[in-house]
Amino acid sequence: MLKAKFIDLALLLLRLSFGGMMIYGHGWGKLLRLIGDEPIRFRDVFGMGPEISLALAVFSEVLCALLLMAGLFTRWALLPLIFTMFVAAFIAHGGDGFSEQEKALMYMVAFIGLFFSGPGKYSVDTVAKIKI
Repeated sequence: MLKAKFIDLALLLLRLSFGGMMIYGHGWGKLLRLIGDEPIRFRDVFGMGPEISLALAVFSEVLCALLLMAGLFTRWALLPLIFTMFVAAFIAHGGDGFSEQEKALMYMVAFIGLFFSGPGKYSVDTVAKIKI
């Protein structure tokens, strides 16, 4: 019983820390760039235009990270985060070497782990009995 409680606390810590770091270190700056007055310059890896590419990154790195922190629709929120980190590691920084890919890979592995484990007991999903 005590072990399960520590696992739930560890999942809460992972959700809060990785979600918060994603917003603070990556998403917030992109959000300000998206709503700012400057012309948008952002890597357009799928040919949709820099504005749409930036908006999708902001959706993932801000909104999905907030959902992850709350533990609300956790697995659905993790899918765009995993995809965004995959794109960052293997497409945006694909030719840059491991040192440039490392941070995106660490986020991606943490998000994949949370996807498989679920949000844990201390989440809105569990309290509201949302099964996804």
